Amino acid sequence: MRAGFGREIFFRPLTSMWTRFIQAGKRLLDAFTGWLHKREYDAGLISSVQRWLPYVGGAVLVAGLAVLYEKLFEWAEHFLILVKTHADWLFFGLTPVMFLLGWVMVRRYAPAAGGSGIPQLMVAIDARKGQKRVSTGDLLGGRVLLTKLGSSVAALLGGALIGREGPTIQMSAAIFYVIHKLLPASWPRIERPRMLIAGGAAGLAAAFNTPLGGIVFVIEELTRAHLNTFKSSLLYAVIFAGMTVQWLLGPYLYLGYPKVAADGLDTLLWVVLFSAVAGIAGAYKSKLILAILAWKRRRVRGWGQVWFVLACGLAVGAIIFFNDDVAYGPGKEIMNRYLFNQHRAPATLSLLLSRFFGAILSYSSGVAGGVFATSLTTGSLVGELLMNLLDLPAENKLFILSAMIGFLTGVTRSPFTSSILVLEMTDRHSAIFHFMLAGLVASVAARLVDRRSLYGELAKAYLQPEPA
Repeated sequence: MRAGFGREIFFRPLTSMWTRFIQAGKRLLDAFTGWLHKREYDAGLISSVQRWLPYVGGAVLVAGLAVLYEKLFEWAEHFLILVKTHADWLFFGLTPVMFLLGWVMVRRYAPAAGGSGIPQLMVAIDARKGQKRVSTGDLLGGRVLLTKLGSSVAALLGGALIGREGPTIQMSAAIFYVIHKLLPASWPRIERPRMLIAGGAAGLAAAFNTPLGGIVFVIEELTRAHLNTFKSSLLYAVIFAGMTVQWLLGPYLYLGYPKVAADGLDTLLWVVLFSAVAGIAGAYKSKLILAILAWKRRRVRGWGQVWFVLACGLAVGAIIFFNDDVAYGPGKEIMNRYLFNQHRAPATLSLLLSRFFGAILSYSSGVAGGVFATSLTTGSLVGELLMNLLDLPAENKLFILSAMIGFLTGVTRSPFTSSILVLEMTDRHSAIFHFMLAGLVASVAARLVDRRSLYGELAKAYLQPEPA
């Protein structure tokens, strides 16, 4: 009751402003159409502009959001480095407090802003009804966008092991949802699921600078419809989001150009081994997250939820304090270290376990944050440790990349998305078949641990009534 009252008091003025904003937007677009007619443009051209403008405009906004979000994460990580360097004991208080702040934002203002955001988008796209009625606005509205941004940054400032890619996908879909609401009735009708799908793809493309990854992600995760039903809108969104990000940040690769040697039968066998081990490890991460969330859903009530969040924060704070390495944040520095021989600190089993369980606790706490980047980081640690154990040549990074693909596949059960993402992050096209093999092997190995999909199971939770 109090949470609902607080939301009402806080958002009542914003709701009125939101209604006026939507009405003003519709009038503006109608005025734009009138201007085109006065200029005596061809009716077919006007219709084409009305069909592609929502996607191009949304893609540009998504790119701007993705760049801003990336900068916020960078600034938060710089802050964590300062705390770790000069006063690491602060994590025992800072981490629980910031976890609680991130959780309160989600709990009070937008419950659908918690976690990755991909399951929420899957529910919003799926037209089928579950046992529980859920509106698209509750899953992807402007309130969710703002809460997602605030909660994830707050949690990261406390050292949460979270990524920004899943949240970027949800926030991007929210932008496209808002644009869909702005479209006047006089414009050609665009189906809402098509807009949401394009928004999700644009979000992933902008977050990782991986346009093909965005397209494959949509096909593999977000829809079972044939590509022909939405290919044009999808391409508009992905291309313009990617172009805008490159215009703002310049051409770049998320992980640079690691050295790979993709030849010989023995190489294939090592790829199979690394991806299978990493896939199994990723599947256990997914299984533990689902188990903790299911237990929390059944058993934790009232103030117990607060104590649970504080306990997760305290545990992550202890992990950060007792590790001399980067046991906080997404962990991109660790990936670069092992892919480019920047061995300022060796890979250790302690760091692997710290990041593995730290990411699980961060996600399970209920704050906003994704699993893509943290899974790739843990996969790189698995690969580096296996290379040291098997005494393989340090200059060939194919095996580390295979473990990264394997671990991400084990978590998400999206082998082709994982393969294409790593391919585009590194531009190692000579290893494309090895990457795809790694994804397929990891997918099979992960099913030995648990046949369930993390995102699929989390999506089901939004359609089920709360237990009594």
